[in-house]
Amino acid sequence: MRDNWESWATSGLRIVLIALLAFAVRYVVRRAITRLIARLNREDGGSSRRPPLRSGLLVNTERRRQRSETIGSVLRSAASVVILGTAALMVLSELGVELGPLMASAGIAGVALGFGARSVVADVLSGMFMLLEDQYGVGDRIDAGEAVGTVLEIGLRVTTLRGDGGEVWYVRNGEIKRIGNLSQGWSTATIDVELDPDANLDEARKLIAAAGEELSGAAPWDEVLWEPVEVLGLDSFTRETVALRVSAKTLPGRSAEVERELRWRIKRALDVAGLSRIEPEQRVQLPTQAAPAAAEDEGGE
Repeated sequence: MRDNWESWATSGLRIVLIALLAFAVRYVVRRAITRLIARLNREDGGSSRRPPLRSGLLVNTERRRQRSETIGSVLRSAASVVILGTAALMVLSELGVELGPLMASAGIAGVALGFGARSVVADVLSGMFMLLEDQYGVGDRIDAGEAVGTVLEIGLRVTTLRGDGGEVWYVRNGEIKRIGNLSQGWSTATIDVELDPDANLDEARKLIAAAGEELSGAAPWDEVLWEPVEVLGLDSFTRETVALRVSAKTLPGRSAEVERELRWRIKRALDVAGLSRIEPEQRVQLPTQAAPAAAEDEGGE
């Protein structure tokens, strides 16, 4: 009994030591990950206060914060599983449990779970790669194939979008085959100015260029436009109208605002010059078929 008590006491002390060491290592690792994420967020916050460069990828602070928090949550969870799992196996070994059959059973159960939850595994893996590769973030407007909208939240399994009509879309990451990020880099504002075919196109070009230059120098559009407004030239013409194509490079997601303001200014400039009116189509009245018949009747009489 004394020998058994000594072995039990020794095993108990080892188990307590293993548990304490496991929780201590877990605490240290999780704290290190948390401090690393906080440091990255502070660096991103400091860089966001600097004047933005009009080139490359524009970074949203909230986007960076949520991306780093999600990655940190994954790392903390993975660290906890590895550390506590290893400690649990060591405790079972101290209790005299055979780990060989247990590991074999766990392997079989893992294979069965993997086959049964393939879609969930695919969603999680896709979410992890999307976060690591920084394909999109919170606040970005994306085209995910299944839905188009602004990213509200990114999870390991589901991405949440807000559609144009206010609807909320929950898109599984494993179902996203391609991503079109409409908020990275820059956008293009493009409008077509329709004029009368007889209008003076050279004068119209000068007026449109002047309206674009005025827009580029007015606040807040001077911060939205990346390059001067450019008149590309004659885009199309018909018997009724001719269309001049106007283009401008803008901040991502601001092209619609620039297009509306540019239309307003161009329309006002053309109205003052009298070039915006399109003449109605002139129609030729053809004689009816009854006229020849009436003439023949009169000739016969």
